[in-house]
Amino acid sequence: MGSKINAQRILAAGAALLIASCAGGDNGADAPVTIFAGGTIYTGVDAAPTAEAVAISDGVILAVGSRTLIEKSAGGNVTTIDLGGAVMFPGFVDAHAHLLGIGMRELTLNLEGVGSIAELVSIVAANVQHAGEGETVYGRGWIETGWPEGRMPTRDDLDPASGLTPVILRRADGHAVVVNTAALDAVGIDDETPDPEGGKIERDETGRATGVLIDMAMALLADLIAAPNESQKRAAYKKGSAVYAAYGWTGVHNMSVDPDDVALMEDLSGAGALKIRVYNALNPEGLGALEQSGPRISADGHIITRAVKLYMDGALGSRGALLSRPYSDRPGTSGLLLMQEQEAAALFDRAIAAGVQMATHAIGNQANTLLLDWYEDAFARHPDASDLRWRNEHTQILHTEDIPRFAALGVIPSMQPSHAIGDLFFAPSRLGPDRLNGAYAWRALIDAGAIIAGGSDAPVERGDPRIEFYAAVARRGLDGYQDKNWRPGQAVSRKEALKMFTAWPAFASFQEDLLGTIAPGKRADFTVFSKDIMTVPAEDILGTRAVMTIVDGEIIYRAED
Repeated sequence: MGSKINAQRILAAGAALLIASCAGGDNGADAPVTIFAGGTIYTGVDAAPTAEAVAISDGVILAVGSRTLIEKSAGGNVTTIDLGGAVMFPGFVDAHAHLLGIGMRELTLNLEGVGSIAELVSIVAANVQHAGEGETVYGRGWIETGWPEGRMPTRDDLDPASGLTPVILRRADGHAVVVNTAALDAVGIDDETPDPEGGKIERDETGRATGVLIDMAMALLADLIAAPNESQKRAAYKKGSAVYAAYGWTGVHNMSVDPDDVALMEDLSGAGALKIRVYNALNPEGLGALEQSGPRISADGHIITRAVKLYMDGALGSRGALLSRPYSDRPGTSGLLLMQEQEAAALFDRAIAAGVQMATHAIGNQANTLLLDWYEDAFARHPDASDLRWRNEHTQILHTEDIPRFAALGVIPSMQPSHAIGDLFFAPSRLGPDRLNGAYAWRALIDAGAIIAGGSDAPVERGDPRIEFYAAVARRGLDGYQDKNWRPGQAVSRKEALKMFTAWPAFASFQEDLLGTIAPGKRADFTVFSKDIMTVPAEDILGTRAVMTIVDGEIIYRAED
């Protein structure tokens, strides 16, 4: 480590002139400089600690390296923040989440962690008692894998506890809901209602609707699900930002955003009410807006909007992910294709012409193959277009022969490690042993030259960087469970995991010159954890906590002692 520290001493000495130039104003007064020291500092350039101190001013990193040299160069107007033995990293960024949903999860009925149908029904019964006349009870976060009943809930489970009050409960992955009979009746769904394109109304062996609606079938409930108003959205974005800052995230790549929400987020950020950085991927309706405005950035630089999110298929848990062969545990279905080639080609051509980044959801192996094919065709139609950095959101189940295509095409797999440690409890039954070879293939993708933008998909998952980092390097359940079906060899190194949540999200959002590592000239975004997640035993990663979260040099979260 001595040679690395010496290299940083040289960097610090070279940066001394920069500090001096920033420290002296026209009137001779010193500009304020803040020094972070007294802990372990990973710059993200190497897998080992590479600095003793970091100096910043006006949100910009001035110097990184020797504490002694930095302190000598800092001038008189200096504040030193003692890390107290904690560990500083470049700011962690969640490269795939839904910020509005994160906030709404905290403000509505949260079903995360419900352990059985019986528990779900008891929660419904308690909430129906407080529902007003004509009100719908809405909740999100249940997931049936691991439940003792071994199945999804149905309307027959909910009806005795809910009576005439409509109940809509969204699965954690967002690709299925279960509703009661009152909700079905309210929107006119019966046993004869046909499946909409791209969706499915689950039915029992007699053809009776069970109350489970998958993917586009959920749109049939639109009349019962009121979109949040502006006040509710403001509260949710503020809450989501605060929750994420407390976890240690300095930024989020915000997926499937309503174009009308961009100005709202920009306003909140400018007023200091939304403190993390947000990189927006709009819903498909947002492409027209970006064609008119071009990629946009807020006045404070914290809200960037330049991507559009599309969907190829559904989710594995609800059997909506599109597979090339039928599901092993349900031979009658291969999943759902949610977008057609001609439609996709038109959108892709428009995006390239407007300088818009594509971020497309693909989970099943057939969906991923088709997406790579369609991306490749779009690139071929526009040979002069370069540095597009188009993304494949989730990239969960791959044909192994498709793995090298990501790096060859310059397509970025945006992946969420916690999906693997949740899904691998049931994925073997969905896929069978052979298809697991291309499942959650982080190691194989990196070895083939791809970079992985790591995220969480919250509120589908908890959205905790500790869980995501642990899942990436341990590839075990939170209880330590693992078997051969989990393909342990697909885990990544801690250096790679650090890049997945720092440098690689920066690249995936065209911000590598500003973010992703701790280096002079970059923005002062840092995540400080209580333990060294690069060296502690894997199980201890989950026991660490965020101590400080810093964005543009401002401490936006500080843990209470």
